[in-house]
Amino acid sequence: MEDKILDNGGFDGNILGKKSKPKLSIPQIFNMSVGFMGIQFGFALQNGNASRILQGFGANVEELPNFWLVAPVIGMIIQPIIGHYSDRTWTKLGRRKPYFLGGAICACIALCLMPNAGSLTSVMAPLWVGAGMLMIMDASFNVSMEPFRALVADKLPDTQRTLGFSIQTFLIGVGAVVGSWMPSIMTNWFGVSNTAGVGEIPLNVKYSFYVGAIIFILTILWTIITTREYSPSEMAQFDDGEGHEEEHGSFFDIFKDIFNMPKAMRQLGIVQFCSWFGLFSMWVFTTPALAHHIYGCAIDDSSSQAYQNAGDKVGEIFGTYNLVAMVFALALPIIANSVGRKVTHAIALACGGLGLISIYFIKDSALLHLPMIGVGIAWASILAMPYAMLAGSIPVKKMGVYMGIFNFFITIPQIMSGLFNRPLVKYAFNQEAIYALVMAGVLFFIGAFAVLFVDDKKD
Repeated sequence: MEDKILDNGGFDGNILGKKSKPKLSIPQIFNMSVGFMGIQFGFALQNGNASRILQGFGANVEELPNFWLVAPVIGMIIQPIIGHYSDRTWTKLGRRKPYFLGGAICACIALCLMPNAGSLTSVMAPLWVGAGMLMIMDASFNVSMEPFRALVADKLPDTQRTLGFSIQTFLIGVGAVVGSWMPSIMTNWFGVSNTAGVGEIPLNVKYSFYVGAIIFILTILWTIITTREYSPSEMAQFDDGEGHEEEHGSFFDIFKDIFNMPKAMRQLGIVQFCSWFGLFSMWVFTTPALAHHIYGCAIDDSSSQAYQNAGDKVGEIFGTYNLVAMVFALALPIIANSVGRKVTHAIALACGGLGLISIYFIKDSALLHLPMIGVGIAWASILAMPYAMLAGSIPVKKMGVYMGIFNFFITIPQIMSGLFNRPLVKYAFNQEAIYALVMAGVLFFIGAFAVLFVDDKKD
């Protein structure tokens, strides 16, 4: 079914004969973000299990950042391109929806193949097959993900954008919680084994990836079926519209847009750098950090029962921070209306920094859920507040490409984290991955300070 325009007393805010975008109901905003829930389910499986899979195929702990570099590099390339062309696309399916669907199909294939890389040894070493599947999977996630940010800005007036990104964050949390916990659910509820021989991947991880593929495609189809996009002529009628149907710029306009990015985007870049450098460190190193620091595994141990238990625990605590994010996302519009978006984001990042640093002082694995409360608060804000602050400063006809360019401030810090974390962990931290988590916490505090200087005109 297609969503319908609510009767809000007509379109108010007439500016030079143009109309404001109509407000949408909560169910309508929910429907257009359901697909992002499926995307985040896939991301949660990747974040919680990719290091585990790659180490199972023979990667050393200090080599993990090299494999994880693939994801941000691909995102940095793909997202601006997808944004640029989705701004200029109009088909019977819509503007953004063709990209949702194409990315989802490719992602599902990669989700099924990555944990089975060991069965493709006749092609090449399983480690490199797994790394290749990680590359394809992340590329597909990016193709589907980038247009979702632009869709919220396309559909909602400025007064509803914080709400829209918050509901999107809530659904991201739902997908991430279930995705993070899925390996443990497979083991604890269905008795699926979480151990495997050297060079093999446990069945609970394999089955979780299969479930992720199914949920990914079903949720994307939900959004495609239930959400109607505004046509170019409709977008041109709104007071923030700028004639989408007249935009025929070339591919090379992306570079011009990079140099002409809004001031708020540049300022948010510092905040994003600190946030995503820290997040990337957390995703890459939490499994080896906990395995060695809390479970007592040797640094090069990746096949023992204790290591697999640590891997399952990482999935559980990652689920916890996503559960907290899911709940806290509902409070973000209320808090932001009270103290402003900048202060809200600063407080949230500080909570995340405190949570990450506190992991160093924990010796009992049962307590690991506590620091994830702070991480979850930060994660909810990272997924919503920067985009809410940014959307009002972007020309509507360039919403897709600028949302893609903004992804630079997510991918560049991840690339730098991958490049610098290897020598840091190997030499400065003596392969003690726990110190990478402490460093991530410090960066969150720096980001919390930097966001206070962002020029958020509509705060």
